[in-house]
Amino acid sequence: MSEYRQKPLELTGLKTVSLYGRGGKVNTELFAQTHAPGSTLSAWLDRLPKLLSADSLRAVVNALVAAREKKRGIIWGIGGHVIKCGLAPTLIDLMHRGYATAFAMNGAAAIHDFEIGLAGYTSEDVEAVLPDGSFGSAEETGREMNEAFKDALAAGIGAGEAIGARLARLADPRFAAASLMVQAWKAKTPATVHIAVGTDTPHTHPAADAQAIGHATLTDFKLFCSVAREIHDGGVYVNLGSAVVMPEVFLKAVSSVRNLGFPLANFTTVNFDFLQHYRPKVNVVERPHSKAGGRGYSITGHHEIMIPLLAALLIEKQE
Repeated sequence: MSEYRQKPLELTGLKTVSLYGRGGKVNTELFAQTHAPGSTLSAWLDRLPKLLSADSLRAVVNALVAAREKKRGIIWGIGGHVIKCGLAPTLIDLMHRGYATAFAMNGAAAIHDFEIGLAGYTSEDVEAVLPDGSFGSAEETGREMNEAFKDALAAGIGAGEAIGARLARLADPRFAAASLMVQAWKAKTPATVHIAVGTDTPHTHPAADAQAIGHATLTDFKLFCSVAREIHDGGVYVNLGSAVVMPEVFLKAVSSVRNLGFPLANFTTVNFDFLQHYRPKVNVVERPHSKAGGRGYSITGHHEIMIPLLAALLIEKQE
C-alpha cells in the first residue's frame, strides 16, 4: 500500500486521434540518401537529411555562393584557434576565389599568424613555461608586433594593415604563403585586428606602447564598420571560433553603421564553433536580424574538419 496521498491517474478515458490524420514534421522525403561511391561532395550534401544542421549547412553554402555572385561582402571573423588549427591556407584560397572580401580577428589570431610567418610554428606549451614566468615572452613576437602598432600610429592606418606590411617584410620566404595576414595584405583585402588590452602577450613586452596599440585597434574598428556596410542586401558574416571579442565587435559595428544612417539588413550570419556559446548565439546569429531580415545559423563542429569541408563545397559549386 502506497504511503503517498496522490494516486496514479487513470488514463482509460484519454481521447486518441488517428496517426494518419495527425501528420508530422518529419517524413521520409526528408530522410538521408545513401552515399554513392565516387560521387562529388555536392552530391553528398544533397543526400544529407533535409533537416536541422544539414539544412543549415546547405543554406550557408548557398548564401556564400549567392553573395559572391552578387558581389556582396563576405567577412570572416576569426579567433586564435582557427589559425592554430592550420586553416590559414584554406582561408587564403577562399579569398582568392572571391569567398572572402575581408577578415577580422582578435589579437590571438594575429599573434599566431605572425609567429607562423616568422618561424613556421606557434602555440607554446603554456603549462611548461608558466611556472617560471616565461610564458608569452617571445622577443621577436613582442618586439615586432609592437613596432607594427607604432607603424600604424605613424602612418594613420590600422593594426591589421600595419602587421601585414611589416610581416611581409620580415616573414621567412618558406612560411609567408601560410600567413593569412601577409597574403591578405598582398591582395589588398582588409584584415582588421581587434585587441583587448591585457589579453595578448605583446602587451607585456617592454616595447608595448598604449597609444600605438589603442590607435591601431580603434582605427581597425572604424575600418571594420566600413567593411560591414558591404554585407547589406545579400552579404555574409561568418564568426569562426571567437566566443567573445569578435561577436561583441560585430554587434557594435552593426549598431554604429545603422546609427550613422547606412542601410544594413537582409544579410546572412553564421557561427561555426565546436561549442555554441552565448555571445555568438545572440550577437551574431540572432540580434543583428531583429527587424532587419536575413537569417542566422549555428553549425557545431571542429574547425579543422568543418571549414575545409565548407571550402570544398564552395569550390565544387564554383567549378
